[in-house]
Amino acid sequence: MAQVEQREQTAELSVRAIGLGLGLAMVLGAANVYLGLKVGMTVSASIPAAVVAMLLLRRVFRGGTVLEANQVQTAASAGESLAAGILFTVPALLLIGVWTEFEFWPTTLIAISGGWIGVLFMIPMRRVFIEDSPELPYPEGVACSSVLQAGVTDGQGGGADDGGARVLRGGLLGAVVKLGVSFFGVLKGSLEGAAAIGGSRVIFLGADMSPALLAVGYIVRLEVAVQLFLGGALGWWILIPLAPDGVALLAPESAALAEALADSFEGGATERAWTLWSKGVRYVGVGAMAVGGVSALFRIRKGLVRAVAELRSEWGGQIDREGDNPDLPPRQVIGFASVAAILVFGLYVHFTQDVAIAALSAVIMLVACFFFVGVASYIVGLVGNSNSPVSGMTITAVLMTGGLLWLFGYDGVQGMVATLGVAAIVCCAACTAGDVCNDLKTGSIVGATPHKQQRMQLAGVVVAAVVMAPVLQLLHDAYGIGSRELAAPQASLFASLARGFFGGEALPWGLVGLGAAIGIAVLLLDAALASRDSDFRMHLMPVAVGLYLPFGLAIPILIGGLIEWFTRKRGVTETDADRGASPGVLFASGVVAGEALVGVGVAALIGFGVSAGSADYQAADLLSLASALIVVALFALACRPRLENAD
Repeated sequence: MAQVEQREQTAELSVRAIGLGLGLAMVLGAANVYLGLKVGMTVSASIPAAVVAMLLLRRVFRGGTVLEANQVQTAASAGESLAAGILFTVPALLLIGVWTEFEFWPTTLIAISGGWIGVLFMIPMRRVFIEDSPELPYPEGVACSSVLQAGVTDGQGGGADDGGARVLRGGLLGAVVKLGVSFFGVLKGSLEGAAAIGGSRVIFLGADMSPALLAVGYIVRLEVAVQLFLGGALGWWILIPLAPDGVALLAPESAALAEALADSFEGGATERAWTLWSKGVRYVGVGAMAVGGVSALFRIRKGLVRAVAELRSEWGGQIDREGDNPDLPPRQVIGFASVAAILVFGLYVHFTQDVAIAALSAVIMLVACFFFVGVASYIVGLVGNSNSPVSGMTITAVLMTGGLLWLFGYDGVQGMVATLGVAAIVCCAACTAGDVCNDLKTGSIVGATPHKQQRMQLAGVVVAAVVMAPVLQLLHDAYGIGSRELAAPQASLFASLARGFFGGEALPWGLVGLGAAIGIAVLLLDAALASRDSDFRMHLMPVAVGLYLPFGLAIPILIGGLIEWFTRKRGVTETDADRGASPGVLFASGVVAGEALVGVGVAALIGFGVSAGSADYQAADLLSLASALIVVALFALACRPRLENAD
């Protein structure tokens, strides 16, 4: 009751909050498109958006409330989550050759309809996962509420000023390094090499020079960073050197493919290692992630049953008393969801030119969205938004959709675009649902109104959707999606899976099966650790992600995780809420935003004909290594104020 009275007396969904929120949704959406295409993952935008919101409200608008700032971060984080859903899937349409460029209206409508379905399907689950699930800690939602409340601890918003300064300093570091790499060409983007160890066997070592990867490692913490590194080491230091002899015992068809590629390739050890990974080893990650998606669905089964019961009983009783319902009224939810479903059906007809396959795909999409919205909501409550295994859910949806369409006799381009169309909507829905669940938890702590946050999410989705196609096209024109700079690992995999089902491409099912076996082994190991109440747990998705990401990304992520671990070991005891306002998290968030936004800006300059430099001079490797060491030192120093305060 007290929170209701507070909401009635406090500004919340004001004009300035709406304007700031929608503006940040576009900016952070664009930034995360770049990061996701490069790294294969995005990081939650809620905390940096909350800090920036408090800073702007206090210093620019000379006012503002915690509820207004919460609405700003709600809309802003919608842009980040939607970017993840789009960039994981839509580029696959270009990679399979259906598109030659990113078409504006189809991309925008995919984003809007998928994002809306994620928000709307999560609404009947809000009570189940937020109010009736005290076992879910919501680490990022609690951390974000702490940041918001810290910003109003004094009348001048000192907390916001300090946090905002850290975000800006991190942004400056990320921006400077990115300019040195991608525009001026004085630094290399990565250092890598490989050596032949007999026949077609190779051993690879390399590291990306991106500060954003350090930031990702710091944000996800050492436990996740180590397991991602272990997945990469398994793929690049064990499976690739073993190919073709060792893998032939377990997956002969895949090993034969790898051997043929290795024997016929004349590009040297480094290129041979990349070929073996891209054409073979990363399919081990596909199998592991598929097991992860099924496992997550199994874990959430009871919550889904409760959500269905909520939909049947609670909603049925609330239709005539919508004024007492803190969520969007059921009629509005059904109306918006119907609009989204009609848009999706129209898109599928446009893509396939066949009403029957479009209808079947739409039904598959709706069923898959319901299940994976529940899975995403639960996992965000358990481990946070940045660690949600959306890739595994989407791979599961791709395999399920491709298998069903194949059984119904569809093939060729129709089958490929229908499968990718389902994957795109499911991925957008799962990403957005996890984000809105996290934001609603933050709102419940600070006393926000759920239906106002839900409206802000719907608006944030629309605004962020508008920038997706232009940013994707800019990045593709400048760097090439699928290149070393923007590997787009998920989209590349989904394109390969679609071609394998319907395009005549031979998928290495042996390696997919090997990955599934590894996934089951990791799950069994984690169960054994859980039975012993071990503090260390094995999480399948980071291992699987490490298998299908380029190994150079795992090195700086591991270093970032080590920096975070040393911060904790120096005597800093933080709750999840404290960690959200920690110097390292805020600095890391700024690094991610600064590097990503400069990456988009450089792409725009290249698009306008401004030439960029290339680090091809003799001392480039040495200077790049020295700069990387300096960046690591600066990143570690950014955590020191927190350590000093702890003494």
